[in-house]
Amino acid sequence: MERTHYKQEINMTESLMTRISELLSHYPEDKKKSALLPVLHEVQDAHDNWLSIELMDKVAEILEILPIEVYEVATFYTMYNLKPIGKYMFEFCQTSCCCLRGTEDLMDYTCEKLGVGIGETTADGLFEVRGVECLGACGYAPMMQLGDFYKEHLTREKIDQIIADCRDNKIILHDK
Repeated sequence: MERTHYKQEINMTESLMTRISELLSHYPEDKKKSALLPVLHEVQDAHDNWLSIELMDKVAEILEILPIEVYEVATFYTMYNLKPIGKYMFEFCQTSCCCLRGTEDLMDYTCEKLGVGIGETTADGLFEVRGVECLGACGYAPMMQLGDFYKEHLTREKIDQIIADCRDNKIILHDK
């Protein structure tokens, strides 16, 4: 876990708790832990796309498991964010196919263009650049995930356009 402790308002709304109950209904009563991944997604989505320690503790309480069991999962997967992130998270695939097709240079270009390093958020809170493991789209390399969607066959020109579209609020992040 990161040493920096970020504060977050916990807001377990009625609609969120209803959604969690619906997810739990898919598992045997004594196997609530099986719902951990989808519950973390729902809770993260409802809390500005990140999970504080206190929020993970709340998930542990709901699922009737130890907090460490939640931390182990949240720290293992890159899809869970343990600190506030930029609105537009550019998650570049960094595995073989994408690297051979120039993803590392595109990441450097994007960071330079935005004035941040890998894992940093821009001062306006809009952007963050991150490297992730295989996204399973090797035939479309180099590529990245932006919200729920893939951006494929990336070039510097495509990166410039994506950044401009984000700034103009033209990018849809989620298909919900």
